[in-house]
Amino acid sequence: MSQPASSSPLLDSVRHLLEQATQAYASAPDARQRLQAVLDRLDEPLRVAIAGKVKAGKSTLLNALVGEELAPTDAGECTRIVTWYRDGITYRATLEPTDGDARQVPFTRDGGAIAIDLGGTDPDDINRLVIEWPSSSLRQMTLIDTPGIASLSTDVSARTTAFLTPGEDQVTPADAVLYLMRHLHASDINFLEAFHDEEFSQATPVNAVAVLSRADEVGVGRIDSMASAQRIAARYRHDPKVRRLAQTVVPVAGLLAQSGATLREVEYKALDAIAKASRDDAEALFLSADRFVQAETPIPLTPMEREHLLDRFGLFGVRLAVALIRQGAAATATALSTELVRRSGLVELREVLLSQFAQRRDVLKARSALLALESVLGEHPVPSREALASELERITAAAHEFAEIRLLNALRANGIKVKPAEAEEMERLLGAEGGAVHTRLGLTPEADVSEVRRALGNAIGRWQRRAESPMSSREVADAARVVIRSCEGLLVSLG
Repeated sequence: MSQPASSSPLLDSVRHLLEQATQAYASAPDARQRLQAVLDRLDEPLRVAIAGKVKAGKSTLLNALVGEELAPTDAGECTRIVTWYRDGITYRATLEPTDGDARQVPFTRDGGAIAIDLGGTDPDDINRLVIEWPSSSLRQMTLIDTPGIASLSTDVSARTTAFLTPGEDQVTPADAVLYLMRHLHASDINFLEAFHDEEFSQATPVNAVAVLSRADEVGVGRIDSMASAQRIAARYRHDPKVRRLAQTVVPVAGLLAQSGATLREVEYKALDAIAKASRDDAEALFLSADRFVQAETPIPLTPMEREHLLDRFGLFGVRLAVALIRQGAAATATALSTELVRRSGLVELREVLLSQFAQRRDVLKARSALLALESVLGEHPVPSREALASELERITAAAHEFAEIRLLNALRANGIKVKPAEAEEMERLLGAEGGAVHTRLGLTPEADVSEVRRALGNAIGRWQRRAESPMSSREVADAARVVIRSCEGLLVSLG
């Protein structure tokens, strides 16, 4: 596979090392095949797994991110299987059994989720399903839907745990993870801790984002539910346990995001009918889900039509959509779609994915590749193993991108004793809020080059004084030097 023109020096170094290792293992077919797969993986989109408890809204969120209803959201047999959704030149479903060869399987789709015919194969005997679907969203990242954790079936739950936390000396197939939780429970922390590793061999806060899913349910369907969810998410962001395990916490109303992204004209007309009715008639329906579907009403919608709206939008979504239409903020289906997606939290989540995961794509991929290579070197001795291991160690130690991630880990785990304001600035300069220069410096996107240079110069001077201060511990001085190098690198990038 040809090398992308835009790859970073770090990824180029890793690629070259993998090519050497692949040649060194020419006489060991299994190891060589594993290394070739790792090499091919460098050129793939970032792999983002979506995990969480049963009914956390994983498939719904995946559909919202893709902008199409692809993943089944009911409790069918396919929800028990790890399913990959990737961009393709055609529409295809491939079943990969635990034993045996992969094979294409038939599927149907009638205005909703994909229904896959497993051909009588037991879901427990399937390693994964791969759905190829032409999509601009999937061109940016491959999304992996995983079975629910804490499922009543321990086998189903174990499948996700084994996929994302494969054990010592094993690299997870995912480069990053979105972890969905409805509330913060001990089981959520336990899973994130299993996915995380202090020694930088598995996940870090940099490649894990927590999502407060079904955020509209926080306010029991009230119009201000998302505001309540934002406050709860902000509290979780500052929880020491969560800070150590996840980049941030984003509230998302998954059902609202999915229905907004896939809004149909006929649904807009039904919502418009409610908006045009008297407030008393509409409010009578909003008292409960049962009343919304079953109550007698002069509004010209059948119980079946109202049930469809409830299934698609939820009571919060219907209430919000009606309010937006009444206010004149959504005079068309397109305008309503845009507003619902924006208010669902999906836009904020996309920004996090693009600023955190996509901008660190090369770092995350290089890291996954080195872990896989380290595993092969440990399992299969060859004459050049020591030389390969030495080069692997050199790349890991020399790459400043890895030093940034290690320092971010240490800051999130309170391993560097600095003042809260200093820790906040260090995290920002290291790219915790995004890799763009203005973001790292806390400037607006409109800041000109001279302003950026001045801010970088001030930051370098400030952290040099901190590094050289006799009051700074060795850990703080070393951390300050990492920050200085990050700032110097940004300065060089300005030309």
